[in-house]
This record gives sequence, C-alpha cells and structure tokens, in this order.
Amino acid sequence: MNEQQKAIGIFDSGVGGISTLQVLAKMLPQENFIFYGDSANAPYGEKSGAEVQVLANEVVTQLQAQAVKAVVIACNTATSAAKTELIAQHPTLPILGIEPALKAAVDAGKQHILVMATPLTLSLAKYKTQLAKWGQQQAIYSLPCPGLADLIEGGATALPQIKVALNRLLATVRQQPIDAVVLGCTHYPFITDLIREQLGQPVTFYTGYEGLGRNLQHQLQQRNLLRTTNAQQTVRFMSSRNTPAELALYQQLFDHGLQ
Repeated sequence: MNEQQKAIGIFDSGVGGISTLQVLAKMLPQENFIFYGDSANAPYGEKSGAEVQVLANEVVTQLQAQAVKAVVIACNTATSAAKTELIAQHPTLPILGIEPALKAAVDAGKQHILVMATPLTLSLAKYKTQLAKWGQQQAIYSLPCPGLADLIEGGATALPQIKVALNRLLATVRQQPIDAVVLGCTHYPFITDLIREQLGQPVTFYTGYEGLGRNLQHQLQQRNLLRTTNAQQTVRFMSSRNTPAELALYQQLFDHGLQ
C-alpha cells in the first residue's frame, strides 16, 4: 500500500480519546483513522508510570500491525508517562501526544485556571514543570479526579453517577472565580456541559486538540505522508475489550457524544 494511503492510529486508555479523534477527523478530512481503546485496562491515570509504559507499547505494537503511518497518543497520562519511551522503541514511526493545554489558557490571559486531570498526570514532572513556570503569574488550581474517567467509560448510563462525582470533586473550587478549565484527560470533554453547570460560572475550556491537529498535519507533511486523495474518510474502531457493545459505544460517542 502507498504510504500516504495508510491510516493514522489513535489510542487512549478507553473511550476518552474519541473526543480527540472527533477533532482530528474534522481537521484532516482526507485522512483515514483507526482508533484503539484499551478499555480492558482503563483507566491509565490511576496506574503507575511503568505500567502505563508497558500497556502503551502493547497498543502501539497492535496499531503497527494495522500498518498505520503515524500514531497519536490521545491520552494525557500516556503522553506524560510513555511518549519518550515509545519514540525510542518505535524510531521509524511518527508518534505525537496530547498534553494538558495549560499554556493555551495562560497565553489567553486567563487568571484563575482549573486543571482537571488524573492523579498520575498531575503527579508527573511534565505537569509540575508547567505549574512551576506559570503558577507565579496565575492562580492555578490542580484538581485530581480519581474515578471520573472510569465513570465516563460507562457511557450515558453512568450520567447520574458522573453528576454526583463532579459535585463532590468541584466542591473544593466552586467558590473560586474560575475563568478557564484545562481538561487534562481526554475523557472529560464529553462532560463539559456538566462541569460548567456544576461550577455555576462562565468558563472557557482548553483541550489542546487543535494544536495537536496542526502538529500532526505538519509532521505528515514533512514526511510526505499526507493523503492527497479526496476519497471518503473511514474511521475504524478497535478495543482490547473486544465486544460488540464496546465497539458500539465507541461509534455512538464518535457520532453523538455522551447522551
């Protein structure tokens, strides 16, 4: 197969990366995508860094078996914990990752920034470096959200539990004048309306997806891998929890979001 015609692989610890996939599929409408959700091992954000590295490498190996031309890590935790190791282990494969969009919120002049992420993402050096860099200029509230990504894995049936969890998690910051929310886990964009409702104040959300899309396009262009044909885009789903129900959930989230 012509290298340009190959699909782009995207993976996450579960359904969260589908929010990233939605944006990238719109930004690169000529490209085909294969999404791999490691739902059998979700969530990554409550595992150790070493465990995440092993799991992420297994997924990339699976995607390579599908002859992808690039891999996007649509998981903040896996990007922080494993991206460097993945690049070293797969040197011929372009590998990009999503990261908390704290810089974007700072650059936009936001003064009271809430960062919602998994405990592991907030504990790693990459985020701590960002916090040290910008924490003196802006009020930055780091909010670990254990269990939240796992609830979102349940889809629409878990909405009542998600609301209860959000109410508890956001109670600690609800009285702060939050003007920006950085979603440091790709599961969270599916519940932006619920977060806004629970905070009870107007906020701007930051995900980093657009910057990731521009970087992906640039990396493919540099390697002469951009697909130039105008054939209809295809999006295929794979999962380590390979059941019809799981794959149907992926498709439903991609088409309609969390309803």
